[in-house]
Amino acid sequence: MSSEWQRFRLEDVALPGKDGLVDGPFGSNLPSSAYTPEGIPVIRGSNLTKGEERFRSHEFVYVSSETADKLSRSLCLPNDIIFTKKGTLGQIGLVPAGPHPVYLLSSNQMRMRVDGKRADAEFVYYYLAQRESIEKIIRDSEHTGVPKINLGYLRSFPIVLPEVSTQRAIASALSTFDDRIALLRETNATLEAIAQALFKSWFVDFDPVRAKREGRAPEGMDEATAGLFPDSFEDSELGKVPRGWEVQAIGDCINTVGGATPDTKNAAFWSPEEFAWTTPKDLSGATSPALISTERKLSAAGLAKISCGLLPKGSLLMSSRAPIGYLAIADLPVAINQGYIGMLPGGRLPPLYMLRWCEAHMDQIKGRANGSTFMEISKKAFRPIPAVVPDKAVIAAYMAVAQPLFDRVIANEWQALTLIQVRDTLLPRLISGQLRLPEPHSLLEATA
Repeated sequence: MSSEWQRFRLEDVALPGKDGLVDGPFGSNLPSSAYTPEGIPVIRGSNLTKGEERFRSHEFVYVSSETADKLSRSLCLPNDIIFTKKGTLGQIGLVPAGPHPVYLLSSNQMRMRVDGKRADAEFVYYYLAQRESIEKIIRDSEHTGVPKINLGYLRSFPIVLPEVSTQRAIASALSTFDDRIALLRETNATLEAIAQALFKSWFVDFDPVRAKREGRAPEGMDEATAGLFPDSFEDSELGKVPRGWEVQAIGDCINTVGGATPDTKNAAFWSPEEFAWTTPKDLSGATSPALISTERKLSAAGLAKISCGLLPKGSLLMSSRAPIGYLAIADLPVAINQGYIGMLPGGRLPPLYMLRWCEAHMDQIKGRANGSTFMEISKKAFRPIPAVVPDKAVIAAYMAVAQPLFDRVIANEWQALTLIQVRDTLLPRLISGQLRLPEPHSLLEATA
């Protein structure tokens, strides 16, 4: 470590006074009944990660301005650092400058406001988001019941800092990676929205058929594609459907399989790590429906314990319990655990089509679930669900548009993963002074 770096505690670099380090409100002061359709967003664990992203601006619940005013001590501003204090420890986030000017802490979070004269908030965030810091928080936590930490622990947490100007330079280098990752994720969100809107128009609202029935040319498609759609509807068990299209059980259109978990106490099933094996945990918090890596891998002996073996690349995975409805197309051969329904390529309805169908009909899928401990949709309950099955030429036309969009999503996810790996390699070296700037910038260019 450079001699220019000095040891501090977090309380030493927090804003002086009561606003420097604060707790979330008591649960009784922020019940779920206080949530409103819009207003001040509440920061919860779903907005934080273990260093993968600075902040996830989605899945908000809201409270009224009046409620936020009553809990004003727990308000959060841009550049505040948020910690989970109970449950999934190690989660951290840096409040962004937008899209909201102010946020409210949930009951299970804590907030630090950095004194800009002593430290750079972004540098402090990166220091705390490194694997070493996260592992220390988890290791030091109280494990009686639900794991937890408190403000006293946070105040005394050690941190090593250089001069503020050096902090800012290091944070700027690291944020360049995160900005590039965020841009890739935003691009993917746009691509996903386009694909979902197209599916809804063609196969849920039947817009091209309605247009032709009314004597209009369908919007946004050429004459050849428009000619693939009928110009009228007919009755079916699902109501009015495009003439000539069929209603079939999902199980007649795709091949579905389930997975298993080899004995976790038998090391021979898990080493050497040869084959990707996924649980729904791999999809928790995913920013796009693409699986490109898994947390765990199996040995050949472990894979032999799973009757369906490796699912081919391009298979659709849907979590079938706890919770139901995580979805992803696997971009690698993968074995699955018992928490999935796997849908294989080669059926009447391609996995990418089924991805959009499941998204559009998730309420119907969940309606078929049952269970006493937790709700689960079994393959037996999933397969009979009726679906409108378009003409093969229409499906092919959809895939001709949707597949290139999804290929771009996959490519962006791989690039984001590369950037994350490089960033995470640089992070501990930069914030410890082992690596000096401007070397990181050349590495970023190499990943472009």
